[in-house]
Amino acid sequence: MQHCGMMTTLPLSKRGSLTLPPELRRKMGLDKLRNPLVLVEERDGGLFLQPAVAMPVRDIPKKQIKEWIARDEADMETFKTAKKRP
Repeated sequence: MQHCGMMTTLPLSKRGSLTLPPELRRKMGLDKLRNPLVLVEERDGGLFLQPAVAMPVRDIPKKQIKEWIARDEADMETFKTAKKRP
């Protein structure tokens, strides 16, 4: 896993918006996109951001979709099993 090393404090608007500094947008390649997207994931009490793309489902290989479905179903079974334990 690559570690950026850049740390900065960003103000959070009343609506919950953040503005990423230009250096960070360039480093993530977001400045080259017409409609940039960022995937935000909660991890260990923090937030992890990474560039994201939106693409039509028809452009995603069927093998990839089947792998995602299998992973999601396995995760759901794990969740159900853990939920039943006292």
